[in-house]
Amino acid sequence: MQYVKIKDVIVEQIDAGMLAPRQKLPSERKLAESFNTTRVTLREALSLLEADGKIYREDRRGWFISPEPIRYDPTQTLNFTNMALAQNRVPKTELMMAKALLANKQASLLLGLKPFSDVYQIDRVRYLEDRPVVYVTNYVRPEWFPNLLTFDLSQSLTDIYRDHFAVEYQTVRYRITTSSLLGHMAQALRATSGTPAMVVERINYNQQGELIDCGIEYWRHDAICIESLAKLTVAR
Repeated sequence: MQYVKIKDVIVEQIDAGMLAPRQKLPSERKLAESFNTTRVTLREALSLLEADGKIYREDRRGWFISPEPIRYDPTQTLNFTNMALAQNRVPKTELMMAKALLANKQASLLLGLKPFSDVYQIDRVRYLEDRPVVYVTNYVRPEWFPNLLTFDLSQSLTDIYRDHFAVEYQTVRYRITTSSLLGHMAQALRATSGTPAMVVERINYNQQGELIDCGIEYWRHDAICIESLAKLTVAR
């Protein structure tokens, strides 16, 4: 199959360093001409490369070589900024929305709230080297953080909780699934609608085991690698 051969050639060029991270590929027309193939066949090859996390597409801008994904360890308590800095990456956070509202179905389910409960919703986009890689929605129980919306919410919620409210995460429950980027999330991440996404759902508990907030992270799937070390207890 020609599209598999094309994919393998591009992978070899990436692995050999001939194509650098974040480098823009030539247009689909030029690539098709260089491989003496049709654009339909070329797109099949590009789709395979995207699925493998080798390249990513930005809406109206074209295809780019994917950088190394950030290593995401659920057992670590590092916030996004510190996690990125520890891996020699350049992080940035952009606040999209922060407001008090009545809990929607998703917030009520994740936080165990009764109907018509108050909640804070905080939406942010996180960047690595100026590339938007994850859209995060946090739902926060306001009784724990009465004036939270007055703070600079482009900063770490973990740090704000600890420094201003003496509240720290003690237990985190994770759920990891796959999905697609659609609508405003796709637009914020400069993705085309339907781009694959990895979804990391976090439900967070404080030192007393009380549920305080949750977060839903929609990652571009090529930008994240879930990696952890588990110490097993041997049954005797």
